[in-house]
Amino acid sequence: MLDNFAQWCLLAHGWQRLAVAFLAGAFAALSMPPLFIFPALFVAYPILVWLLDGVETQLSVRQKLFGPAFRIGWAFGFGYFTLSLHWMAGAFFVEPDLFLWALPLGLFGLPAVLAIFWGFGTAAAHLMWSDYGQRIFALAAILSLTEFLRGHLFTGFPWNLPGYALSISDQTMQFGSVVGIYGLSLLVMIVAMAPATIWPHLDQSKMARFAPTLGGLALLALLFGFGHYQLGANPTLYRDDVRLRLVQPNIAQVEKWKPENAQPIFETLLSLSAERSTPNDPGLIAATHLIWPESVFPFLVSERPDALARIARLLPNGTKLIAGAARKNVDLTGLGQTQEGILNSILAFSDQGEINATYDKYRLVPFGEYVPFKPLLSLMGIKEMVSASDSFVHGEKPNQALRPLGTPAFLPLICYEVIFSGGMGSAIDQADWILNLTNDAWFQGTIGPAQHFEHARMRALEEGLPLVRVANTGRTAIVDAFGRITASLPMDEALVLNANLPQRLEKTLFSQYRHIIFYLIIGAILISTFLRNRWRRNWEN
Repeated sequence: MLDNFAQWCLLAHGWQRLAVAFLAGAFAALSMPPLFIFPALFVAYPILVWLLDGVETQLSVRQKLFGPAFRIGWAFGFGYFTLSLHWMAGAFFVEPDLFLWALPLGLFGLPAVLAIFWGFGTAAAHLMWSDYGQRIFALAAILSLTEFLRGHLFTGFPWNLPGYALSISDQTMQFGSVVGIYGLSLLVMIVAMAPATIWPHLDQSKMARFAPTLGGLALLALLFGFGHYQLGANPTLYRDDVRLRLVQPNIAQVEKWKPENAQPIFETLLSLSAERSTPNDPGLIAATHLIWPESVFPFLVSERPDALARIARLLPNGTKLIAGAARKNVDLTGLGQTQEGILNSILAFSDQGEINATYDKYRLVPFGEYVPFKPLLSLMGIKEMVSASDSFVHGEKPNQALRPLGTPAFLPLICYEVIFSGGMGSAIDQADWILNLTNDAWFQGTIGPAQHFEHARMRALEEGLPLVRVANTGRTAIVDAFGRITASLPMDEALVLNANLPQRLEKTLFSQYRHIIFYLIIGAILISTFLRNRWRRNWEN
């Protein structure tokens, strides 16, 4: 039966071929967090290979770049992103009177644009196509390279890279500390595409047909074995100078910026921070650091002396507050640093209510916090989705870790800044931990927040640094330097988490060499595929 289906894919053309590619891409998306249906990959990617097998090779240059191979890859990517990013539609319902009209653009427009990277990937791979198993390696290498480009070009949007399928378990994701998420994407695609060599039955030996699949299964076993050993040999160790208290207030996005809710929200933050949930809970007195999520203040706190005084009364001696807040272009640190407009920031407060350290978000969310090409797009009625953000501006790229008095140096990341592998600036080399403050309430009730958390978890593993993640609606958690969750809160509940801070590692291979190992693997695959194809042609002639 599979042999017949594979042959049908080879012979399919027109809308049928594109429809099958779209469905295969959507099926591949089932492997992404939080569903983690890993076997779906072994169905989806072989179909992609078989569809490309059916594309004729004698084409003009224009047809090779924009013809059938491009359209197959684009349709596959369109299905993949339409399903895996469907949750973004939730943001359009927060203020439906303003943004619901743009729902089709978010639901289908963004996936259609992102799918272009897959189209160029399959078109480029088909230039090196053959009837033999090396085509699997070429396709996986070039697709992982175009995924790398997706994560970097035009500000980058590296969401749901194929490698995140391996975060299905702590063991299978561990090799990310060596090759990073792009390297994991390459490996997972090689493994998933391998069964395409078994069918249809061609004039090849059983060894040639089954060897790639057996090799892929062996690679999976090696990844699991490497992870099992690494986790077993490295139990989580904790610092003895930091005790955290994380607040997850669970404030609905639709209620957040209503003027009448400002004071009740602030009171909720104060009461949650001070509460003792059980008789054994020591409360805030035992914490060295109290942490609130992104943009948690429903007002400009630096302009509210009364709010700063309430914070001072809340904090015990020696306890610091780190919180997300919007702020204007006011120099809060005495360093002469100012910005025009509104900044999405992280502020560090002393126990006297003084702001003694700031970080301003460097990577703003396109169309959420700013509009690219605003003079043009504003004429079409397109505006930022975040309330009161008409003038959000970028902060400076972090070149130093944040070091509030009495706090180990940390890398501050706000919201989706945490999804950029290897792109967090030189400050990462000075940090002892990563702090990610976020507000995923825009997508409450969808799978988006769970995906965001898995992306953040991978950064901890890659860099060998513990991650402290504090989210408005969740998921609030502590992750150690191996990506293990050491403490967490359930989603969509107003709760407080008391936890210790894990220790950092000295270095991971990825933190030392970043993407160089990935580049070397890609180069080796493409060169060996080229030479193998050339040898085959010479041998057959």
